[in-house]
Amino acid sequence: MSHGTALPLSPVSPGAGEGTRTHCPYCSLQCGMTLVGRRTTTVQPWAEFPVNEGALCRKGWSATGLLGHRERLTTPLVRDRATGEWSSATWDEALDLVASRIREVQAEHGPDGVAVFGGGGLTNEKAYQLGKFARVALGTSQIDYNGRWCMSSAASASTRAFGVDRGLPFPLADVEHADVVVLVGSNLAETMPPAARHLDRVRENGGQVVVIDPRRTATADRADVVLQPVPGTDLALALGVLHLLVAGGHVDDTYIAERTTGWEAVRDAVAAWWPERVERVTGVAAPELRALADLLASRERVMVLTARGAEQHAQGSDTVLAWIDVALALGMPGKEYAGYGCLTGQGNGQGGREHGQKADQLPGYRMIDDPAARAHVAAVWGVEPDSLPGKGRSAYELLDALGTPAGPRAMLVHGSNIVVSAPRATHVQERLESLDLLVVCDLVMSETAALADVVLPVTQWAEETGTMTNLEGRVILRQQARPVPDGVRSDLDVVAGLAQRLGSPIEFATDPEEVFAELGRASAGGKADYAGITYDRIRDEQGVFWPCPAPDHPGTPRLFADTFATPDGRARFHAVEHRGPAEVVDGDYPVHLTTGRVLAQYQSGAQTRRIGDLPDDGAFAEMHPLLANRLGVADGMPVTVATRRGEMRLPARVTTTIRPDTVFVPFHWLGVNRLVNDALDPASRMPEFKVCAARVVAA
Repeated sequence: MSHGTALPLSPVSPGAGEGTRTHCPYCSLQCGMTLVGRRTTTVQPWAEFPVNEGALCRKGWSATGLLGHRERLTTPLVRDRATGEWSSATWDEALDLVASRIREVQAEHGPDGVAVFGGGGLTNEKAYQLGKFARVALGTSQIDYNGRWCMSSAASASTRAFGVDRGLPFPLADVEHADVVVLVGSNLAETMPPAARHLDRVRENGGQVVVIDPRRTATADRADVVLQPVPGTDLALALGVLHLLVAGGHVDDTYIAERTTGWEAVRDAVAAWWPERVERVTGVAAPELRALADLLASRERVMVLTARGAEQHAQGSDTVLAWIDVALALGMPGKEYAGYGCLTGQGNGQGGREHGQKADQLPGYRMIDDPAARAHVAAVWGVEPDSLPGKGRSAYELLDALGTPAGPRAMLVHGSNIVVSAPRATHVQERLESLDLLVVCDLVMSETAALADVVLPVTQWAEETGTMTNLEGRVILRQQARPVPDGVRSDLDVVAGLAQRLGSPIEFATDPEEVFAELGRASAGGKADYAGITYDRIRDEQGVFWPCPAPDHPGTPRLFADTFATPDGRARFHAVEHRGPAEVVDGDYPVHLTTGRVLAQYQSGAQTRRIGDLPDDGAFAEMHPLLANRLGVADGMPVTVATRRGEMRLPARVTTTIRPDTVFVPFHWLGVNRLVNDALDPASRMPEFKVCAARVVAA
């Protein structure tokens, strides 16, 4: 399998002078780009990188806007709790203070008295070191990360169905060769604009694109079929599709017999989901459902891709399993240009969940309660397996426990703006404020950093080198293009400095290439095996796909062609049942509230809201004219959106592209996540961001 022409990444001559080939700091595409200039840095294309072919969205083109920004933090800050005043400190003073406070907390509350919270935008090296730091230097089980709120339901479902979780088990470019692409809960055109060209190429090649979303988005404008179900009913829609495939005799019996198990239970379970029942639950008309089933049955290569709209639910794992069941029944996973995939969201959402940031995992996608996994990783680290703590709390459960008698009393936060991004965020802020010690490593004074006792200024993407793993499982290399500002250090330096002060039994490296080599040894033999990947290989091959167990292994762009990563090599069907949202609409809260991203902003907006070239109109409440007329609201008028957890005031945006029973609010600004439900998926521990009951009134 060719990985493309070998190209040096840095330095190169992109046309207007020497530059550094690196990658965008935002979403999981990790688009290639060339940075030119050390003081004034500009973005130029990297046309040869296959993921984006030189294309970038407006966020990518303006990504250097935060470099040298006036709000950039460049000195450690310590807050006086009595007055709320900040004072600057030297690095030694700040790290000494943090280490001293950690020792005090752990002396009174034990190792689990201190927690670590990571992020899906951290490099693989940082994610790996955070997990190692928590378990060895702190001895705590209390570590998790914000990726639990992004891809965890798809990760859980893929692991249960296929034995392994890799967002896309094939290169992104395979999408354009499918006959039908079904996007469930994805607004690809706004969240990953350079990837939307693949949808256009599907249609140019004679294929069709299906979009399933309560809103008619910019992605739907590039589709042939658009279905707008009631929020929280994607699972029922999948059950209805599978019912029709069975009834029409369109399942691949040979594939099912040879490559899967569990089909009979699924076949029996979907028998009750006739189209008229699905229509009553989802609002999708029975003829539309039949047309979709007929389309899937009539094509040779069908690809189903899910994203946060389908996954961020208290039944998100089951929803993904239901759509995987559809793909398996058609015989698609492992087939060329077909199958199931998850459109991972955060920049390192894939790598971030592979190497130890999650409460239940060790590097290489090993489980922390597996004795063999513990023994292998402990040997790499040079510690005894019994010294490693066990499984901790998942992200929201960890935050919910902060400051309680049985919960952590201190927390270190790396790469996450929790106050904006967490569900039931007002409650989470209260838990953060109850801590004896909160330490935040960040680039700017985010909403979460503003609550901290100590803020440590750390490097950002263009000032450091490190690997990321994009949505395809392609390990890529972000390369340093600018000098580190005076007063700023890497998260790797922070971890090493604290570990030394806490008397860690082992040293922590600060050179990212050295850390990556150790990560490779720790992941060796695991499902996400990086053992054969090096910085030089990444440079030469435009990224290397895992698993790659040896230096002479070519990497694995496509999974499942011959076998699945289960003990018997067969994929697993799972019979699931639709339960609906954890919170249903009623007379007091009669409207569905859903959330999501918009084109110009990214995640909590801590970075993009500070870039002047990106439009920032603030949050808004998108609603259908029928709802607006009932409320007596015109476009631009203020409304109050309320749920059982709080309310917010914002302008109405009236449009026919959303269901009349639904209101949409983007989550990049402080507000809407204070309203959403914190009900958790029982398997993935994903909160139900994407639907809750709401009331909207004219303000």
